[in-house]
Amino acid sequence: MTAAPVPSPRTAPAVPRRVVLAVVSLAALAGAIVLIGPVALALWLLPDVALLLGINREFGDQGRLAPRAVPAYNALHALPGPFVLGAIAAATANPFLAGLALVWLSHVTGDRAMGYGLRTREGWQRG
Repeated sequence: MTAAPVPSPRTAPAVPRRVVLAVVSLAALAGAIVLIGPVALALWLLPDVALLLGINREFGDQGRLAPRAVPAYNALHALPGPFVLGAIAAATANPFLAGLALVWLSHVTGDRAMGYGLRTREGWQRG
């Protein structure tokens, strides 16, 4: 009986992308709570305000966001936003802005971990 070969570090299976995103999301949220307190939990949903712009019977029941809401949704769910805010927070040494940047980063990476991403111009999830 032979033992199964032990994978070398180069051939070991990679950690799934969604797991990494979930860990980043939780770590960023924890950091935000440390900086700005439990209000960070409520602020976590703030980027989804853009969804409210897209709620409408014509599009909502099909999983499609109204095209008028797509630019706001995509802007609030893209990674550059939290990084720019984080840079501003670092430059001004403002812990509240740093907390907001971490909440925003947590939301974006959390959405990605759950399989949600940016939308097409027509309002559909990008595949």
